[in-house]
Amino acid sequence: MPEAVVTAHLGASNFHVTVQARQHRFFVDEPDAVGGGDRAAKPGELLAGALGSCTAITLRMYADRKGWPLAGVLVAVDYEAASAARRGQFMCRLRLDGNLDAAQRSRLLEIAARCPVHRLLAAGADVATSLDD
Repeated sequence: MPEAVVTAHLGASNFHVTVQARQHRFFVDEPDAVGGGDRAAKPGELLAGALGSCTAITLRMYADRKGWPLAGVLVAVDYEAASAARRGQFMCRLRLDGNLDAAQRSRLLEIAARCPVHRLLAAGADVATSLDD
């Protein structure tokens, strides 16, 4: 059984897509330079955002369980799309705010690599596509 059903609807023109996830609606677009309207984030930016937000949430959950003084997390994600010559790449940089000692900071760095989106991207995923009539 799928964990989530998310729909993406594209109209007859441009690249402006409406995405529905449960009761939440958001948009995806492409920059003007490639024919989009630049009215929303690009798909790769959303994927980088998913990685960054999942990392931050995972760190908050872990620190809260341990009772550690994590005051805030900033996750900056740079990404390079895949090409014929190489795999895509995500580079995450963390800023951990709070009165954390060196051991806590080191452990949180380890935990960052265990967030579900990180694990999915690192392991790869099977993608199956079919037509609905």
